[in-house]
Amino acid sequence: MDHFGRNKIKDLLKSHESFVGNNVIVKGWVRTKRGNKNVAFIALNDGSIIHNIQVVVDVQNFDENILKLVTTGACLKVHGKLVESAGSGQKVEIVAESIEIYGTADAEIYPLQKKGHTMEFLREIAHLRPRTNTFGAVLRIRHAMAFAIHKYFNDNGFYYIHTPVITGSDAEGAGAMFRVTTLDAANPPKKEDGAIDFVQDFFGKPTNLTVSGQLEAELGAMALSLVYTFGPTFRAENSNTPRHLAEFWMIEPEMAFYEITENMDLAEDFLKSLIRYALENCYDDLEFLNEMYDKELIERLKSIVNVDFERLSYTRAVEILEKCGEKFEFPTAWGSDLQAEHERYLVEKHFKKPVILTDYPKDIKAFYMKQNDDGKTVRGMDVLFPRIGEIIGGSQREEVYEKLYSRMKEMGVSEKELWWYLETRKFGTAPHAGFGLGFERLILFVTGMSNIRDVIPFPRTPMNAEF
Repeated sequence: MDHFGRNKIKDLLKSHESFVGNNVIVKGWVRTKRGNKNVAFIALNDGSIIHNIQVVVDVQNFDENILKLVTTGACLKVHGKLVESAGSGQKVEIVAESIEIYGTADAEIYPLQKKGHTMEFLREIAHLRPRTNTFGAVLRIRHAMAFAIHKYFNDNGFYYIHTPVITGSDAEGAGAMFRVTTLDAANPPKKEDGAIDFVQDFFGKPTNLTVSGQLEAELGAMALSLVYTFGPTFRAENSNTPRHLAEFWMIEPEMAFYEITENMDLAEDFLKSLIRYALENCYDDLEFLNEMYDKELIERLKSIVNVDFERLSYTRAVEILEKCGEKFEFPTAWGSDLQAEHERYLVEKHFKKPVILTDYPKDIKAFYMKQNDDGKTVRGMDVLFPRIGEIIGGSQREEVYEKLYSRMKEMGVSEKELWWYLETRKFGTAPHAGFGLGFERLILFVTGMSNIRDVIPFPRTPMNAEF
């Protein structure tokens, strides 16, 4: 029994030999109730496990008015004895001795009364969807993956660094950022030339929600050697696709003294470790998702763990795509960014395993990537997965001051804004590398879900910030 005077249903089902014959107390929400005038069967779930526990009620021993309030969605406290089940479908059940109702749920209006709701409908009731089997499974897996991420980095000597959510710089140079201001939106102070006077704003300059913690994490790596961030990031892109969110979480390790090969080694080992953890610790939830949504999910996860990722250059990948005979929606040509269809062809059809692409054309990559001696490419890397496409993006970072400064000038990146970033190349510069893993993309892959809005508790998308 825990500190809150209850037995978790997970413990009763997983370690039932220890509890059979004992009095137990469970607290949870009613999933279903069935029976007849003599006996009622209540399926109760407390969120600790995908499975429900069956509560058997001898009707004659209970107040009829109390039992009428036991409907789908109601919250109960049940005291009773755990016994071996005589019926099929469960090994143990609880013979109820008392039932206390914490909260009722009107069967006429409770939105989860029936099964088979669409994902679109459940997004409209994001405040209740965690009570469904699907979202309970997704959220437990999400928690397990967050824990596994921290465990992996801690076990490998990394330090967790907290980078700012409010920033004065744009790490990606994308420009799609959310402004943070205390100025009156209807009547902001103006300069003589009509421009907004940000000197009067809270920070005295324009500030935004961060799109990445990478640049600040690099500062940490230049002192602690191995660091990582894990926090929310924000992109103000008007993208209504199954792959985009306006608010999402990123894991971004930065490593001093790593070059591109070590960066690839870490990314591969990291991903395999996370998937292995899911298979070892979330199997009940994975089995449910495998059965309900993606019959190949578990086999796909196992295949990632047991194979060496293919590594090749962007140039070689373009050659493969140009010669493959596949009809793509978007043409492939050296110098253009690869689309999801190209990435998935390489992973799912050509190599039939995850792929790490390196040495991209510098003109399609960020200013901070290490420049190769050919003058045309940079030491960027993308890890490509089946179904997902790019799951990790990273690079060796440019550590030479003159090269970084020149590249910033070429790309119109403000030296005034990023003076501090440049200074790290003046004082004790060192080779270093890092990457970013979109947490929701990882959860998409691990759960087999098809829409990124269904792997975050409260999705933020264009025209949607309800909950």
